[in-house]
Amino acid sequence: MTDVFNRLTKVFKHRSKLARRQKIYCYRIYDRDLTEFPISIDLYGEKAYVSIYAKKSADPDLEDQWPEDKINACFAVISQVTGVAQSEIYLKQRSKMSHRIAGAQYEKVDSAGHYFTVEEGGLKFRVNLSDYLDTGLFLDHRITRQMVSAVASEKNVLNLFCYTGAFSVYAAAAGAASVTSVDLSNTYLNWTAENFSYNHLLTPSTKNKYPFIPADVKAYLKTIKPASFDLVVMDPPTFSNSKKMKDVLDIQRDHVELITDVLNALTPGGQLYFSTNFTRFVLDQDHITASKITDITKKTTPFDFEGKLKRWCYLIEK
Repeated sequence: MTDVFNRLTKVFKHRSKLARRQKIYCYRIYDRDLTEFPISIDLYGEKAYVSIYAKKSADPDLEDQWPEDKINACFAVISQVTGVAQSEIYLKQRSKMSHRIAGAQYEKVDSAGHYFTVEEGGLKFRVNLSDYLDTGLFLDHRITRQMVSAVASEKNVLNLFCYTGAFSVYAAAAGAASVTSVDLSNTYLNWTAENFSYNHLLTPSTKNKYPFIPADVKAYLKTIKPASFDLVVMDPPTFSNSKKMKDVLDIQRDHVELITDVLNALTPGGQLYFSTNFTRFVLDQDHITASKITDITKKTTPFDFEGKLKRWCYLIEK
């Protein structure tokens, strides 16, 4: 484990310094830097979240599972370097299973109930490092959330595929006129509402400004009156065939239709922040009627994801 210790010590020293300077408490400190240790390590306050990435295999049964002694040795190194107690290190072994599984993005993998709150940008968010495929806060969109916050004041904001509503909370805290959060999962909409409550945004006088709508986004967009929103955030899954949906979602195939429907819902001059994690994604600009399309992938890449981020992000203006 000497190589891991040396590499982790080096990157942690550099990134923790940048994080302290920027008052960032949740960030990535290691991302598969060494071939023999295909893991990522994220800090969430005083806790660490470790993802082990299985080797690619045509047969899922042949995917490597790390032995307990290797995991324990890895935890010991992480604890020694970061100061995080081993009892506060959470593990997720990520398989190479197909994303084309119904409802995979909503899958619950445990029921430990380890929820706690973290701070980002002066706001509080509820995270869970054990129960779900993801934690509740996507660290790679830290800068994108700041960008949305900077333009959200007095705007009618729509957050599609809202997940746990981090973008929604940022917009509401920035003084948005209204924030509508849409997701297929009631679990995540309830989580979104809790994030609003943690930030004292839901009061008797404001709760009607922040509707949480359980819906299939593709179908929901067809029901929106033109020019209803000034600002839209859309970060869809790569693929979904949930039983709750009327149709399958394939982001490469469907993104033009989705973006066109969003543009119809935007006011003149309105903005769409569109993101996708599909690494082979190609934006079909020729079939998108927008006044301006800007690739902001690099601009929205935080220091802790530089050179490692596998997602695309665009600002599309009506």
